[in-house]
Amino acid sequence: MSSEKDPNGTKVVVGMSGGVDSAVAALLLKRQGYDVTGLFMKNWEDDDDDEYCSTRQDLVDVASVCDVIGVDLEVVNFSAEYKERVFADFLREYEAGRTPNPDVLCNSEIKFRCFLDHAVQLGAERIATGHYARVRRWDSDGRSEYQLLKAEDGTKDQSYFLYRLGQRQLARTLFPLGGMYKREVRRIAADAGLHVADKKDSTGICFIGERPFREFLMRYLPTRPGEIRGLDDDRLLGEHQGLMYHTIGQRKGLNIGGIKGNQDGSGEHDAWYVAAKDVTNNVLRVVQGHDHPALLKDRLVVTDLNWIAGRDPHTHWVYTAKPRYRTPDMPCEVDAIDEGRAEIVFAQPQWAITPGQSVVVYESNVCLGGGIIV
Repeated sequence: MSSEKDPNGTKVVVGMSGGVDSAVAALLLKRQGYDVTGLFMKNWEDDDDDEYCSTRQDLVDVASVCDVIGVDLEVVNFSAEYKERVFADFLREYEAGRTPNPDVLCNSEIKFRCFLDHAVQLGAERIATGHYARVRRWDSDGRSEYQLLKAEDGTKDQSYFLYRLGQRQLARTLFPLGGMYKREVRRIAADAGLHVADKKDSTGICFIGERPFREFLMRYLPTRPGEIRGLDDDRLLGEHQGLMYHTIGQRKGLNIGGIKGNQDGSGEHDAWYVAAKDVTNNVLRVVQGHDHPALLKDRLVVTDLNWIAGRDPHTHWVYTAKPRYRTPDMPCEVDAIDEGRAEIVFAQPQWAITPGQSVVVYESNVCLGGGIIV
């Protein structure tokens, strides 16, 4: 592994969101001797006056942090790029019956593309964010590459959301928090007098915030009611207001909880789960019981692949993969199908595999890349 050069005098632009993580990232880099500039990205402006939009307060918090630690602040508006490259894809995916992860696309298209290009224009040699992940330069067999590693704090690791990055982006990126735990980050912020030390972490999709998801989608996509039917017996069980409001494995919000499993009314009152979406006929298919076979699959196909090293993983090697963010790494093999597609075969069946979500592949603590589940 190669060592990095002395940071003294190196200009780095830090993406600052108004939270404690990016604030401490900027503080640590300043202490290490980097020439730090903070940059606040405005990526959404459809509802600045909405009660759920925190952009104004976030900018106030960033300005306060930059003043305390003594760095300049730049503000840039990427909302047009965000709408074109992230939000339009988000709507298309939901309209097609899939469940996308816009945070993955935001990282690759906005935070590590638009942001990186803008930082270079400002004269920066590096960019940095408050993500919990690590980067290292690895030299092996006469080949040099940049690797994306999991964070030291496994409960906060965000490499899953960064799997679409490539060599150009990782070569210029610093993740100052990659070797730290969240409690340590908050302590550093408090000791430095940063008022965001105890600020609540943001949750959910960035442009939706804390607002009800269905209410938000209805503003952009028309409702299209349809039938809810049993997957096993095609029995009519209820009505949905739109396939876009539901995802595979969903239990709550179906309003069919009192219906028993068998047509004659017998059977246990096991919960109902979404098992499939029939987009052609606008039918939501459900099954009863968390461990129904329809919810368990040991293989999936992925497309829109991105391998961080620029080459495919070895076929028939045992790796691990996450079919969603909040799941443990599961042993698997990655088999190429054709250009741009691969099959991932798990050692054990996985629950509620969801089209549109990302599956991310690892070798030990190295994130190799991944793709979109089809």
